[in-house]
Amino acid sequence: MSTADVADGAAEMERLTLVEAVREGLATELDRDERVLVLGEDVGTNGGVFRATEGLQDEFGPDRVVDTPLAESAIVGSAIGLALSGMRPVAEMQFMGFASPAYDQLVSHAARIRSRSRGQYAAPMVVRMPYGAGIDAPEHHSESREAAYVHEPGLTVVTPSTPADAKGLLAAAIRDPDPVIVLEPKRLYRAFRGDVPTGEHVVPIGEAAVRREGEDLSLFTWGASTQPALAVAEALAGERGLDVEVVDLRTLSPLDRGTILASVRKTGRAVVVHEAPKTAGVGAEVAATIQEEALYHLEAPIERVTGFDAPVPLGSLEEYYLPQAVRIRAGVLTVVEG
Repeated sequence: MSTADVADGAAEMERLTLVEAVREGLATELDRDERVLVLGEDVGTNGGVFRATEGLQDEFGPDRVVDTPLAESAIVGSAIGLALSGMRPVAEMQFMGFASPAYDQLVSHAARIRSRSRGQYAAPMVVRMPYGAGIDAPEHHSESREAAYVHEPGLTVVTPSTPADAKGLLAAAIRDPDPVIVLEPKRLYRAFRGDVPTGEHVVPIGEAAVRREGEDLSLFTWGASTQPALAVAEALAGERGLDVEVVDLRTLSPLDRGTILASVRKTGRAVVVHEAPKTAGVGAEVAATIQEEALYHLEAPIERVTGFDAPVPLGSLEEYYLPQAVRIRAGVLTVVEG
């Protein structure tokens, strides 16, 4: 996939933060399709804990933007019923760490309904989950559990790293005929602004984005880790002349194996960066894919730069847990010089 999506051509742009892009994506899809509705804790009157749905209930009414009880299992269970009845529900989990009570609904019902019914029924629904660390939040507010959902057949999992992708991937998820988990890196919600096409904007699911072209090493990442990865790539280019290619996976299930393998076959070296725990993380699947299908192109072992196999610590230690620039840089140099 090229560095930028070309589907929107010369579309008019606006400068938005990532959370503003989420809100614009929801508003666009609510306006476009009367089957779309938003439901979750505090999404209506308060506009959501991060204000991603601010003003939507005033604009579309309480029947389209629905405040629910504090019961994640009931939220997702209701979304499944709505989807089976012909609606396109978008359910919000306030934090990924709060989604555990809804896990059974997602993996035992939403993910299996098409298979269980031999294609007679489907659950076209979206579950939005703010995820990841970096905002000094308390316990159960900073998890990165994407691997649990990637492991489940029947669930699509996407995560944006730019405002444009936040809007475009959300639109694609809402229009998808099966359940999609949209993981929104809350550390990036208000971190920067980016160009976002106005009106309808769709980023195809299943296509990675090459954020920086390079020849010496492939750096694979997603979500909030994309920004420090790009910073390291630019710094090493200036300091050491290293030409690092940065690939933002964007869709974690299904993986864009074609882009992953094409990049490694070009550079011969690979580093995978993510903030989730290392053991059995999505990075392990990326590494295994490379090992199985591009082994003879590798000039060095694959390196993983990740979170630790421990709960995310509280604020004073959070930055040590995250794969920040210093750790990413060390991983890259290990592969290049090791």
